[in-house]
Amino acid sequence: MDILRETGSEEAMSLRAVAQRVGVSVPSIYLHFADKQALLAAVCEEVFEQLHVALKEADADAPNPWEALRAQGIAYVRFALANPEHYRIVMMAGPSRDDPADDIGSGAFGHLLESVVGSIGIGVLEGDPIELGLKLWAAAHGLAALLISKPTMPWPPLEDLIDNTLCFAALGLAAATRIDPTMPADELVARLNTLR
Repeated sequence: MDILRETGSEEAMSLRAVAQRVGVSVPSIYLHFADKQALLAAVCEEVFEQLHVALKEADADAPNPWEALRAQGIAYVRFALANPEHYRIVMMAGPSRDDPADDIGSGAFGHLLESVVGSIGIGVLEGDPIELGLKLWAAAHGLAALLISKPTMPWPPLEDLIDNTLCFAALGLAAATRIDPTMPADELVARLNTLR
C-alpha cells in the first residue's frame, strides 16, 4: 500500500519491489502471494477495510440514519481522493470479486445498507434497501471516479460539489417514489414548486 501511495502507480508494485521494501527475498513473497494479482487482491481487501473504518468514523455522531448517509457519502469521496491509486485499483481496474454478494456483504457496503434501512425506517426513503444502496454507491463512485480521472476540469469548489452532488442523488431517491417522473413537464414543475 505504501508503494502505491508513494509512486501513484500499480506498475511500481512488483513482487520484487515489495520484497525489497520488507527486506526479504522475492521467493519469500511467493510463500504468501501466488502472484502480483494475489498481492493486489490483498491490497484491495485492506483498502475496503480502511474505507469501512472511514465511513464508520464519519457517521459516528450523526443524529439519524439520513444524516449518516450524507456523512458516509462525503467520507467515501474524500477517501477516494486521498487514496486515488488505491481507489482506482479497487474500484476501477482491480481484481473483481467472483460473487457480487461478497461486495454487498462487505463491511463498507454493509454499513451503508444499515443507514439505508434506517432511512427507510424513519420514512425518508422507500424501496428495496440493496437497490437504494447500489444507487447511492453509484452516485458517490461516479463523482469520485470523475474527480480522480479528470482533475483539471473546472469543478466548482470541491466541498460544495461533493456535498451537493451526493445530496441531490439522495434527495432524488427520496422523491422518486413520491413523484411520477413520467408526468408532463408542466405538472412536474408545479409539483416541484410545492416543495419550495
